[in-house]
Amino acid sequence: MATLRRLPWYAIATTLLLAACLYYGWAFLQRTSIDVDGEVMHALFDDAMISMQFAKNFARGEGLVWNAGGARVEGFSNPLWVLIMSVVHLFPLKLTETSFYVKLISLACLFTNLFMVKGLAEHFSKNRLVPLAAIFLTGFYYSLNTWSLQGMEVGLQALLLSAALLLGLRALQQNRFQPWMYVLFSLLILLRMDSAAPTLAATMAFAWIDPNHRRKHLLWGAAAIFGTLLALTAWRYAYYGELLPNTYYLKLGSGSTVLRISIGLRRLWDFVWLGNWTLFALVLLLPILDRSKALLPLYAAILAQVAYSVYVGGDAWEHVGGANRFIAAVMPLFFVLYAHTLALLAGLVLSRFTRRPAWAAPLANLVVALWVAVSLFNFNDSVPENGLARWTLVANPIFTESSERYARMGILLGQITEPEAVIAVVTAGNLPYFSERTSVDLLGKNDPVIAHLPARINSSLFHPADFRPGHNKWDYAYSIGQLQPDVVAQIWEDTEEEAAPYLVNYEKYIIDGIPYYFREDSPYVRWELLPADGK
Repeated sequence: MATLRRLPWYAIATTLLLAACLYYGWAFLQRTSIDVDGEVMHALFDDAMISMQFAKNFARGEGLVWNAGGARVEGFSNPLWVLIMSVVHLFPLKLTETSFYVKLISLACLFTNLFMVKGLAEHFSKNRLVPLAAIFLTGFYYSLNTWSLQGMEVGLQALLLSAALLLGLRALQQNRFQPWMYVLFSLLILLRMDSAAPTLAATMAFAWIDPNHRRKHLLWGAAAIFGTLLALTAWRYAYYGELLPNTYYLKLGSGSTVLRISIGLRRLWDFVWLGNWTLFALVLLLPILDRSKALLPLYAAILAQVAYSVYVGGDAWEHVGGANRFIAAVMPLFFVLYAHTLALLAGLVLSRFTRRPAWAAPLANLVVALWVAVSLFNFNDSVPENGLARWTLVANPIFTESSERYARMGILLGQITEPEAVIAVVTAGNLPYFSERTSVDLLGKNDPVIAHLPARINSSLFHPADFRPGHNKWDYAYSIGQLQPDVVAQIWEDTEEEAAPYLVNYEKYIIDGIPYYFREDSPYVRWELLPADGK
């Protein structure tokens, strides 16, 4: 007890808050577990499971391919994350266990990032409430936890970016150059090629505010960003025969750029509006309250990432609410700026007192703390479909139900087909991963024929939910009619009539309420295992 009394309150508060964030992250991870046939297991958000499929094949010596023994197609956009997933697959784990350890890696990234957030906040403010507020907002931010703990690389992206900026700012404060910042920038590019946007913006910001080392910033920045992009492109061309990932052609290779950007702007506005635009607007006051040029790299990284999100039309899952994958990665930086703004506004109010009463400062701190707590509710309130229940873990986090459904389907398909069977899928992650069957990607993420087709865009600025990047290209005449998979496990939503002419030689079965189409003459379907009452 005497030891505790000697500890400063800030150290105690920080330790307790970090422990609470870690506990919440662990509880969040546990709530994403699923039950399949009585077995408690883990699966990731389906897009992350596509990366897992590549990682599984790579760890088994099949190469970086989606189908073992199949064509080389770069159906992922996160090479470093795929390599990390591959390391997990080197251990003697069942397929039902691997996803848990990927989630655990993400949890470690999220927790480590809290220390980076603390360091950034302490760099800008001597007010001890600022780091605590930034940690609190980051640690309990639903969107960041969702994307990270459901298997995406967002947690690692946030960590690398925060760590790089912290290194750069500390070096700036000491009037020295920090090359390790650019090493982390290079890793960010390896993690996601589109990380070039925030890293380039931050590089230019550092070059602007640090004239003593401007040349080094520009040279190291060019080497880290463009050198890494060039190396990735050379490797991609040598291995896949393409200059860009297949996902680029799928999402950006066709369609109206003007419409895509206009939808991206609308989606950004929806995100800001539903999260309470007045709270976001508060940060615009910070350049007036604090004229430090050191804030510029954070602003630059955030704005560049948001601009990229707008350019690509947002994400395919904007309907789930909250920050999309792109914006979630820079929200820790935003929370640092937000907490700093609140503290400066409180200080500005206190400065108006000629004779400040003893209770004024504690009261101001209490108001700031309550405001931060209310802000977190507002920032998380933009999640529809039981958003509050999901955030507080009363209900399962979003995507848990779909992961369970797709994992069940994959395991079932592995049971009712022979290893030689070919399966057509829409969700190209869990089904191929758990069935371990060669698959046909109806939406083209792993099929260059589909990826190079014109996009089917029936959306508008007033109906942005209809725009699903990466989910608006298909050709059933090719994927089903020509390739003739043994099983068509899924049809893209609202396209059953379009698919019907190519399913005439398929038998339809309803299994656990889900329709499957089995090719009548397929020798690779275990017909005796199909339910007699499912036809």
